Amino acid sequence: MKPVIHFEMPAIDKERMVRFYTQVFGWQTQQLGPEMGNFILVTTTESDENGPKTPGEINGGFYQKNDNDSSQTTTVTIQVDDIEEYIRKVRAAGGKISGEIMDTPGLGFFASFFDPEGNRVNMLQPANDKTKMGDNPESSSN
Repeated sequence: MKPVIHFEMPAIDKERMVRFYTQVFGWQTQQLGPEMGNFILVTTTESDENGPKTPGEINGGFYQKNDNDSSQTTTVTIQVDDIEEYIRKVRAAGGKISGEIMDTPGLGFFASFFDPEGNRVNMLQPANDKTKMGDNPESSSN
């Protein structure tokens, strides 16, 4: 089985979102810069540089809502060890890949898909598994 390792939630007012989840649940946040889409990292559990210290617990983030309906929903990210293999599996099972594989500095290779019910889901091949990626990561993404 492949674990859910991350969540993302859209926000019209990211500052209001941060205040709410910080006040209610005690989550910690870190604002990233424009090179990372002004994404807000959210820490929901005790973590270190490798992520959550307790197996089964996850962290996530908040991103800016926009006019693209397909990205305006809470999503989960599933960790995979070979993103190209899982793109093939998604397609074979009736899913649709959304966009290209992205090389996210320090995190790894990232891809989104829609399952047969229309739910948007993300996959991440962590940076420590990047050696398995082919020479042309975009070659099989659509």
